[in-house]
Amino acid sequence: MDFQTAYQELATQTLPQYETETTFLGRLRQGYPPVPGQVTSLLLALKVIHDGLHQVKVLDRELAHALFLLTYESRNLFESGRAAQADWPPMLDEDLERIAIAAYKIFIDAPLESN
Repeated sequence: MDFQTAYQELATQTLPQYETETTFLGRLRQGYPPVPGQVTSLLLALKVIHDGLHQVKVLDRELAHALFLLTYESRNLFESGRAAQADWPPMLDEDLERIAIAAYKIFIDAPLESN
């Protein structure tokens, strides 16, 4: 996956203008778990974005928005679903934590290897 593909993957899975019932946030919003491979694709995209932005001082506003929604909104939707007794996969909580850590490390330009 190249940087542009990773950026597009992140944007289409998170930003409101691309949201459908099959996007990552769209599924969580409906109380459905991500489709198989969706979390893996997002984690790979985050790694590629991290590597591509190494030592970049300023992030694109759209990218920052996508990262924020991916971490903040996904956690809120997960917790709302949990309260409503959604049938979440056992690993989703940990997956969201891994996503949040990877996004955070993009913001602070820290190595991802210590995940």
